[in-house]
Amino acid sequence: MNQTPRIPNEKLLDLLMDVVCVVDKDGRFLSVSAASERVFGYRPEEMIGRTAFELMHPDDHAHTLALVESITAGTPSEDHENRYFRKDGRIVHIMWSTRWLETEQVRVGVARDITERKRAEALRQALYAISEAAHSTGDLQALFGRVHEVIEQLLPADNFFVTLYDATAAQLSFPYYVDQYDQAPSPTPLESGTLSAEVIRSGEAILLTPDTAEQVMSEIGMVVGKHALDWLGVPLVSGADTIGALVVQSYSGEVRYTPRDKELLQFVSSQVAAAIERKRTHSRLEYLAQHDQLTELPNRALFLDRLQSSLTRARRDLVPLAVLYLDMDKFKHINDTFGHTIGDNLLREVARRLGQCVRESDTVGRMGGDEFAIVLDGIGRPEDVTMVAEKILTVLSAPYVLEGKTLITTPSLGIAVYPEHGRDDLQLVRHADDAMYAAKRKGGKRYSMVADPMGGLNAFGTG
Repeated sequence: MNQTPRIPNEKLLDLLMDVVCVVDKDGRFLSVSAASERVFGYRPEEMIGRTAFELMHPDDHAHTLALVESITAGTPSEDHENRYFRKDGRIVHIMWSTRWLETEQVRVGVARDITERKRAEALRQALYAISEAAHSTGDLQALFGRVHEVIEQLLPADNFFVTLYDATAAQLSFPYYVDQYDQAPSPTPLESGTLSAEVIRSGEAILLTPDTAEQVMSEIGMVVGKHALDWLGVPLVSGADTIGALVVQSYSGEVRYTPRDKELLQFVSSQVAAAIERKRTHSRLEYLAQHDQLTELPNRALFLDRLQSSLTRARRDLVPLAVLYLDMDKFKHINDTFGHTIGDNLLREVARRLGQCVRESDTVGRMGGDEFAIVLDGIGRPEDVTMVAEKILTVLSAPYVLEGKTLITTPSLGIAVYPEHGRDDLQLVRHADDAMYAAKRKGGKRYSMVADPMGGLNAFGTG
């Protein structure tokens, strides 16, 4: 008669995938099953005599200690979680089932490695958080800050930056850069030889470690900035195009990146790339809604919005501002004679020249057709306005050479000053517009200023 072979209990324990531990009241390991090497990286004999708190993540000490006290008091725990450092330095997430044996004065626990499950959960949460940020954050800078926070939940990312690639200029920029040693680099050419440039050029992730550094550096060449011990960069790919890179780096031997980290960051990068493209598209649509497509100047709606903002500052600081309104004399004749293409090119050149006549703090807008308006912020003296008007007359009256043809056209300008000529945006624009037509009636190539709130006009300039 065959008998079922008997397997000693300790051998049965060693066959389990979970770790079975016995610890004393102080948390010192008395017995550990063979699965400890798979889960913790330590052989059983390396763990015996050590305390659980020596291997545990310090951030989990407090809540684990409270649980231990409850278990020792007679309340078993079936599913508490904490984190341990493996022998190789990696963090593992452990779920415990633990009870106290009063007679033996020991705790018996079964440890299950749930690192993969926690990683999958964290990754799902990360993708959701990035997608949510793409819809809720105001601009790319805010999006990158949120992406940094999310990635920090997945892997060490104290030093993190985003590189974006402008294919038209073949140039890299660094819109988000957090590093303990370096400041954000200036824009650099794609052929700069940096690691991030190589990631974008090749479209391939790079993991640089002390073991691989010599080979990678010999292939790429010099790297700008302080050399990190561990460097991990992955491309941001949208469709068939590489639009940038995500990079984490470590200067400390305590933080090491692995091929697993590379896979994780690559997975996240696809969601980040989609978020960047979504945000860029939204920004572009906003830009198109607020700017004239021909000249790329603010359109009427954006001009009035900026004028309202300037008026708020003027009221607060008790300083005047001016609105200039102008159009080009005989523009319709030029358009009809030479065609709309030359007419459009003329308007683009007028917009460019106007930008040269004012400060960066001022606003130039296209109001429609050949009509433009300007807000001059923070006027120091009344004559400052006339100086600008005279400069515009001179610059815009110079000949225009377009498609081999030399054209002559001159502007007519109207000027209204806050608060003398109006206290709101529409009042000021209307009075400046009326003043412009007064200048035009006097022959053009001149400017007129509103003389009083009742509409009397003074004309200045030369015909």
